[in-house]
Amino acid sequence: MKSNINKFIQELQAYESPENVFNPWRDYEESCDISSEAPNNIRSKQIKQFLEARIPGAMYLLVAEAVGYQGGRFTGVAMTSERILLGKHENIRPSVILQNGQGKRTSNPDNSNLNNTQKRFGFTEPTATIVWGEVMKSTVSVYQVITWNIFPFHPFDLSKGPLTNRTPTAAELELGAYYTKVLLNLCPNITVISIGRHSSKTLSKLAIENIHVPHPANGGAGNFRSAIKKVLV
Repeated sequence: MKSNINKFIQELQAYESPENVFNPWRDYEESCDISSEAPNNIRSKQIKQFLEARIPGAMYLLVAEAVGYQGGRFTGVAMTSERILLGKHENIRPSVILQNGQGKRTSNPDNSNLNNTQKRFGFTEPTATIVWGEVMKSTVSVYQVITWNIFPFHPFDLSKGPLTNRTPTAAELELGAYYTKVLLNLCPNITVISIGRHSSKTLSKLAIENIHVPHPANGGAGNFRSAIKKVLV
């Protein structure tokens, strides 16, 4: 199984992103990343640890739409922030994500666009906090849950810079669907939970059976919590 996970990560690393997309496991951006080691020696290793702790026994695949700059862009793990992996999160410990303990930072603390808290502790992501918080409250082991994005790379607004998010295009979602299907082949008996309307629509279009829950962003946290509690049993 480890060889299959390695092959999957190699496929992710092989994706050559256009100028308005960042590949966390391949790309390095000098102003945003802490070092050129970030993609291969940190983020790729972190997603490997994350998946090896969960495949093939995972029960649930939580699928959102695309990687965000406050989450997977710098950790390599979907819906997971640096602050969680660094042990700087108030409620979620690194061991929830990585069995081997604390992860490493890849955001550049010298970047002038970061506020003082981000410079000290790395990025935090509201969606990551809410999603993993609910997983921890459930009766399901955290190691039976995989978080993922249909488009597993970070789409950003070129006019506003790399520390922004944008909605992935239809073509990007179609491309990303390939990686989602490869992941599903690694854990064929998993239950797919789509987070957000766009994720559900895309997965259904691909004939991937899924249970839809609201996205926790933009005031949807309460609805997400109510829905996910009924699914993670």
